Amino acid sequence: MRLSQMLFNTLRDDPAEAEIPSHKLLVRAGYIRRIGSGLYAYLPLMWRVLQKVSQIVREEMNATGAQECLLPQLQPSDLWQESGRWETYTKAEGIMFALQDRQKRELGLGPTHEEVITTIARDMIRSYRQLPVHLYQIQTKFRDEIRPRFGLMRGREFIMKDGYSFHTNRDSLKQTYQDMDRAYRNMLRRCSLKFQPVQADSGAIGGGVSQEFMVLAEAGEDEVLYTEDSQYAANVEKAVSLPAEVQPSPFTEYKKVETPNTNTIATLCEALGCDATNTVKNVLYQAVYDNGMTVLVLVNIRGDQDVNEVKLSNELTALAPEYGAKAVLALTVPDPEAQSKWAAKPLPLGYIDPGLGDEYITQQENLAPKFLRLVDKTAVELKNFATGANETGYHVIGANWGDQFVLPDRIVDVRTAKAGDLAVHDPTQILQTARGIEVGHIFQLGTKYSQAMNATFTSEQGEELPCYMGCYGVGVSRLAQAAVEQSYDKNGIIWPVAIAPYTVIICVPNITDSQQMEVAEKLYQDLQEAGIEVLLDDRNERAGVKFKDADLIGIPYRLVTGRAIKSGKVECVERATLASEEVAIDDLVSVLQERIQTALNA
Repeated sequence: MRLSQMLFNTLRDDPAEAEIPSHKLLVRAGYIRRIGSGLYAYLPLMWRVLQKVSQIVREEMNATGAQECLLPQLQPSDLWQESGRWETYTKAEGIMFALQDRQKRELGLGPTHEEVITTIARDMIRSYRQLPVHLYQIQTKFRDEIRPRFGLMRGREFIMKDGYSFHTNRDSLKQTYQDMDRAYRNMLRRCSLKFQPVQADSGAIGGGVSQEFMVLAEAGEDEVLYTEDSQYAANVEKAVSLPAEVQPSPFTEYKKVETPNTNTIATLCEALGCDATNTVKNVLYQAVYDNGMTVLVLVNIRGDQDVNEVKLSNELTALAPEYGAKAVLALTVPDPEAQSKWAAKPLPLGYIDPGLGDEYITQQENLAPKFLRLVDKTAVELKNFATGANETGYHVIGANWGDQFVLPDRIVDVRTAKAGDLAVHDPTQILQTARGIEVGHIFQLGTKYSQAMNATFTSEQGEELPCYMGCYGVGVSRLAQAAVEQSYDKNGIIWPVAIAPYTVIICVPNITDSQQMEVAEKLYQDLQEAGIEVLLDDRNERAGVKFKDADLIGIPYRLVTGRAIKSGKVECVERATLASEEVAIDDLVSVLQERIQTALNA
C-alpha cells in the first residue's frame, strides 16, 4: 500500500479524551477515530490489525474442532426472560441496550449470546450422539457502559470472539475447558503478549468455574494477586488468602468508653492504643433484588479487613430464593438519602454495633423487616475486641461473641485478599500484585442455561437430561489495544510482528530523487512478491516527518532509501530496539524473511 493513497493522518498532540498511553497512541497514529462516547471507527490500519488478531483466534479455535457461525445481534427479550437475566442485564448491571420494534416487541442488542445459542441447541440437539458440539463467532457486541473509557478497552461497541460448547456430562465439559485454556494461551503467545491466566469470578454469566486471561500492563483496570512459585494467581475479586495474625488484645474487661471523632478504624486504634486486628467493624449494605425486594445487610468483619463486594454479591445471590428472588439488581452502601427512605430513626454511622436492632427498619412493602446478618470468618474467633457502641462518639472494648453480642448464624468469606497476605496453598508464599487487562474469559457454565431454557438431549439409556455448557470469550479489539499498552515507547507504538498492520515500511527521504524512488519501487515490488506486507511512504514530506510517523505507527521494520543506496545498501531499522544497520539491497528480502520468521516463532 502506498501511504500517499491511504486515508491516513497523524496528530502531534494527545487527544483530550484519552487517558492511557495506548488510547492516546492509537488516536494520534490514525488507527481509530472517536465517533461518540465509547464509539470508535476502526480506520484502515486498525482494521488490518483486527483482521490479524481475528485470524489467529480463528486458527486456534478451528484447531480444537470448534465450528464458526454467526448469530443475530438483535435478541428477543423473551429468551433472556427464560434464562432469568433480562432484569439483571437491563436494570441491575444495566449494560444491555434495550429497545422496542414497531410491533412493541422488546429486543436487546447482544452483549453476549448464551440465550441465543441455548435456543439453537434446544431446537437442534436431540441425542447424545450429537454431543459434544462447540460453536463460536467473531462479531460486534454492545454494552451500555456507565463510563466508557480508555478507547477500545471499555467501549460501548466492540469486537469479540464468543464460543459455546454443549456436552453430555461434566467430564466432557472439563475436557473442552482444558482445550480452550491451551487455545487461549496459544492465541496470546502468538500475539507476543505477556499474560497471566487467573482464577476469576463468573459474574452475571454464571457457572461454578471460570478463568480470566490477563495481559499484564500498568494501565490494567484489574488487580491480579499471584505467588512467585507460579502455583496461584487470581483476580482480586476472586482471590483468597490467609489474613494477618491477630495481635494480643490489650482489653481485659468489657466497658463502654467515650471515643469522639473516631468513626474510622485508623482513628479508633489510635485513640484506644490497639491494633486493627483487635476490632470489629460493622458495614451496612442495601441490596435490591430482581423482584423489587430491598434487604438491609449488616456485615461484621475484622477491622483490618475490607469487604469484597463481588464476594458479598455472590453470597446475596445464593440467598435470593429466601426473598422470592433470583438475582441481586443493586448493592450499595446506603447514603443519608437512601437511609431516609427506610430508617425509623437516625443511624449512628461509624459507631454501629454488631447487634444493630431491627427496630431501625420501618415496616413497609418490599422491604425486609429484619437485617440480614453476616459475619466474616476473620471476626468469628476474636476475643475481647473493640467495636461500635451504637451511640455516636462511643465504642465498647473487651467485647466477646456469646456474651455481649450474638454471633450471626451465617458465617461467610467476604474479605478482600491483598498483596502481602500469605497464600492458602503455601503459607511461606506471599501474595504479590500486578495490574492486568482482561482479554479473555472461559467458563464452565454447567446446566444453568440448559435447565432454565429446557435444552436437553436423550442419553444412551433413554433419559432426557440437560446439556452441560461451557462459554469462552476473547475481546478481539481489546486485545489489540492491550498489545499497544504493553509495548510502546516515547516515539510511539511497537507492534509485535504477528499483528502489525504491515511488517515493513519503506521511507523515501526525497521523492524527487529518481534513484531513491527507483530503489524504493523495486523493494516495494520484491517484498510484495515475497509475501511480505509492506507500506511505501511516497508522500511529499520531509524525511524527519516520515521517520517520526513510521515510529509512531509502529511498523516492525523501516527501510530507508537514503545515502546508503550509493553503495548498494539501504538502512534497516528495527522498531522494537531502534537498532539500525545497512543491508545490501540484493540480500534484503531474505534477511527480512529470516527475521520475520524468527519473530513469529519466538
